[in-house]
Amino acid sequence: MGRRRGRQQPEAEGTVETAAQAIEAASLATQDTVAVALEGYEAAPHGETALFNLLFGFCTSFALVRLSTHGQRGGWWPFGSVSLGGRHIHHFVPGILLAFGAGTAALVTDSDRIEKALAVPFGAGVGLTFDEAALLLDLRDVYWTREGVLSVQVSFGIAAILASTIIALRMLRRGERRVEQQGLIPPP
Repeated sequence: MGRRRGRQQPEAEGTVETAAQAIEAASLATQDTVAVALEGYEAAPHGETALFNLLFGFCTSFALVRLSTHGQRGGWWPFGSVSLGGRHIHHFVPGILLAFGAGTAALVTDSDRIEKALAVPFGAGVGLTFDEAALLLDLRDVYWTREGVLSVQVSFGIAAILASTIIALRMLRRGERRVEQQGLIPPP
């Protein structure tokens, strides 16, 4: 984005001479990038933005819960584990509740805007749940053991599948438009 602004000013040769100019150029490039990203998000089809929101919720909750559990274990995280009646509540429990609640609400709403918004807590719930996939499969707490690596592997795999699906949908839509313009398939 920064190179675009340099082209608009013929006297600028794309070089920055001072730190203040570099900071100003970076600021403008950041503003341009945010504007382009927001416009692209708004222009994207409903399915793509819902999947993007799901991926965002999933990755954010996975990263935050990993940071939180690491901090609790290291003694520097400000909050402790959640217990109810002396029993530790693993984070897959609120994850399942969050995913089921958001998923159910998304199914019964008629609003695309609300449906896209609900994809974030749905993804967060799935992230919380799959972060403890190893515990759910082994039925014992293996979070910080060698067997617990399975949860990380499964979560990375899910994130990759979601990201790949978003990219594949974009490619298919772009290809559909081009093939339709060439008259090889009928319009919808």
